[in-house]
Amino acid sequence: MKIYPDKLVADLKARMHKLYIVSGDEQLLVQETTDLIRRALRARGFYERELFHAEASFDWNTLLQSAGSLSLFAEKKLLEVRLPSGKPGDQGGKMLTRLLEQLDEDNVLLLVLPRAGQDIQRTRWFKSLEAFGAFIQIWPIEAKDLPRWLGNRCKQAGLTVTQDALRLMAERVEGNLLAAVQEVERLRLTVADGRVDLLEVTEGVADSARYDVFKLLDNAMAGNSVKCVRMIRGLKAEGIEIMYIISMLARELRSLEKMASDLALGQSRQVVFKQARVWKNREAFVSRCLERHSSAALRAMIASIGHIDRMVKGLEAGDPWRVLQNIFLHLSGSEVIKSARVV
Repeated sequence: MKIYPDKLVADLKARMHKLYIVSGDEQLLVQETTDLIRRALRARGFYERELFHAEASFDWNTLLQSAGSLSLFAEKKLLEVRLPSGKPGDQGGKMLTRLLEQLDEDNVLLLVLPRAGQDIQRTRWFKSLEAFGAFIQIWPIEAKDLPRWLGNRCKQAGLTVTQDALRLMAERVEGNLLAAVQEVERLRLTVADGRVDLLEVTEGVADSARYDVFKLLDNAMAGNSVKCVRMIRGLKAEGIEIMYIISMLARELRSLEKMASDLALGQSRQVVFKQARVWKNREAFVSRCLERHSSAALRAMIASIGHIDRMVKGLEAGDPWRVLQNIFLHLSGSEVIKSARVV
């Protein structure tokens, strides 16, 4: 059965399902939804949790064995399965359907996957699971709804925010909900009386705008290579963790690569941008970036991020900041710097 996200809390209080399917691409909302389910289950005595990552080489028999085995630490057990591809394959689909027969009052299955489109929802395995348990589809927050969503977050944090301030916050985070939550937390910690106006938000933006990672990404896509170099040097001087930067960079590159692939398949730019949730104020420089780079070139940049990770961990020689700078230069359409260090 389908349960809308805003009805989930009431449903969790009223009853317990033996199966929960949480589907969505907005990681923050998916995480918060699964946290709600776990807390509700713990309140009902499900203290043990087994986590399975069902990737290409996953042995589905281990899941069935776990469901059929007695717990050593608790009478009740949560089986949580992460399905990154959203598709279990023929064997996985059959195993999940078989697993329904083994679930009893002492076992609950939580299946987490990316947004399940109609192609997935029409499959036999998915229909069997949805009929058996609860299906919660997490939809992204649309641009027009973001100020209201931020307002609710601020209210939960004990903040009273003006409409102008909410609009500015929405423009600043540009659909990145993790950044939105961080901004609300910053305001909660810095605003003494809990009242937030346009000035409070503007000052916060001014404090971080100079070396803001999101602005760095925007400048790279817009082709502002000189500004990118200056901002990267500033980020390093400010002591910003390079792993934080590459996590945001990887997210952006994956999105660009998906858009480039879809465009190459003949999809219209309007449709591709809508699917990728590209905001209006970013469409121009995202378009320029996609004109410069093919999906293959973007995949190569994603692969280069792995070198940074290994350098930071000491597994590979080299200057991770220089590699990072070169990726941004490449993204901006400029020549890479082969010898200079980032100082």
